[in-house]
Amino acid sequence: MKQKFYIAVIGGHNCDEQIIKVAEEVGRGIAEMGAVLVCGGLTGVMEAACRGAKSVGGTTIGILPGNDRKEANSYVDFSILTGLGFMRNNLVVKNADIVIAIDGKEGTLSEIAFALQMKKPIIGINTWDIPGIVKVRDVKQAVKRLQAASHKFQA
Repeated sequence: MKQKFYIAVIGGHNCDEQIIKVAEEVGRGIAEMGAVLVCGGLTGVMEAACRGAKSVGGTTIGILPGNDRKEANSYVDFSILTGLGFMRNNLVVKNADIVIAIDGKEGTLSEIAFALQMKKPIIGINTWDIPGIVKVRDVKQAVKRLQAASHKFQA
């Protein structure tokens, strides 16, 4: 059986409509690749990415900060309770082969730091300007990079 490729989408839970549209398109692209989308399972970028993935039949995992599955957005297929608050950000990154950061504030920054420490590839759209993040202009370029990276992880 072919191993699934897991992509973490990280970004803020409060964002504008343009970022929501970008995240939804990224989620759709991830699902069309046949990859599993991993995220923090809440609102904003996470919800939009999951919505995009589900719109084309993708699989989504939400690694939640709390102890209640009702916290998950309605597009999460599998919710994982942690009770860890922001410390769950480490688990979001740990469970991905590659990370895509879209916008975001301090929580996203912590996930980026974990990804850098774990030597995970990071693609960024309109996010922190930090060495180690491959910055892309748009969703098309991001999905192209994700596809190229996926071949390195799949046998």
